[in-house]
Amino acid sequence: MPQIHYNSYRHTDEAVFSILIPSWNNIDLLRLCIDSIRKNSRYQHQIVLHINEGVDGSWEWAKKAEIDHTYSSENCGVCYAVNAAFSLAVSDYIVYMNDDMYACPDWDYYLMEEINAVKNNYFFFSSTCIEPKDVGKRCALVPWSFGHNPKEFTEEELLKSYDTYQYQDWNGASWPPNVVHRRLWELVGGYSTEFFPGFYSDPDFAMKLWHAGVRNFKGVANSRVYHFMESSTSKLKRRKVKQANMLFLNKWGMTARMFNKHFLKMGTTYTGLLPEPEYDFSFKIDQLRCKLKKLTQS
Repeated sequence: MPQIHYNSYRHTDEAVFSILIPSWNNIDLLRLCIDSIRKNSRYQHQIVLHINEGVDGSWEWAKKAEIDHTYSSENCGVCYAVNAAFSLAVSDYIVYMNDDMYACPDWDYYLMEEINAVKNNYFFFSSTCIEPKDVGKRCALVPWSFGHNPKEFTEEELLKSYDTYQYQDWNGASWPPNVVHRRLWELVGGYSTEFFPGFYSDPDFAMKLWHAGVRNFKGVANSRVYHFMESSTSKLKRRKVKQANMLFLNKWGMTARMFNKHFLKMGTTYTGLLPEPEYDFSFKIDQLRCKLKKLTQS
C-alpha cells in the first residue's frame, strides 16, 4: 500500500456537496467530468480528487489547477481513494462520482430536492446514468450512444436530449454518482478496503448502510449523468471480479445479486422506504444457491 499525500487549497463553507472523484490515469475523462460539474451544477461544490499514479499528467494538472486532492504513487484502488479524499471533505453531503461521468445540467439540484424533502439523514440517493450500451442494468437509460470516450463525445446532442427521455424514480441506489450524509459515511466507516481494487465495494457500502438502518435507497430519475462506462476497471482482469463476488458472499452470507434483488429491489419503481425482504420461495431458493456456491468454492 503506497503512502497517501494530501493537498488542500481552499475550503469553501458554501459548498453544498463535497464530490469525491477517484481517477487512475484518465486525464481526458477527468477534465471533462470536472468541466461538466462546473458548467452544469446549479450550486457551488467542493471537488476532491484522488489521483492514482498520475503518470498521464493528472497529478501535475490537479496541483496546477489547485483542486483539492489526495495522491498515491501506485493504484491503491477505489476504496482507499475515496476514503482518503473524504478526509478533505468540508460538506455535510458526500457525493461519490467516477471520473468517466459527465454531469448533465441540474444534476445536483434534483438530488438536493430529494435531500430537502426527507426529515432525517438516513438516505442514500443515486443519479440516473445514461449509458452508451445496454449491459443489463435495470436502472440505466440507453437511448443511443453519445460516445465511448471524450474524442467521440457528442456533447451538444446530449445536452439537447438528456432530459427528454421518460423514466421513473427507482429503488436500489448503490452505484455512483451517489450522495450520503457524512455522519452515515463515518458511522459505517466509508468504503471497505478489503474490496481492492474496488469491485463489489458499491453493494458492500449499501449493505453497511442497510445494517445501519437506512431504508431510503432512491434512484432519482431527473438527476442525470452520462457514463462512458468503466474506463478504469476495464484495465483490470475479470478474475478480480469473481474474487470480489466471493468476498462479498463470504462477508455477508449472500451474493450481491441476491442483496440487490430481495433487499434493495434494484431497478423497480420507487414507492418509498424499502420493507424487510419477504422470506418467500424465491428468497429461499436464492439463499440455497448462495450456500451451495460457498460450498463449491471452499
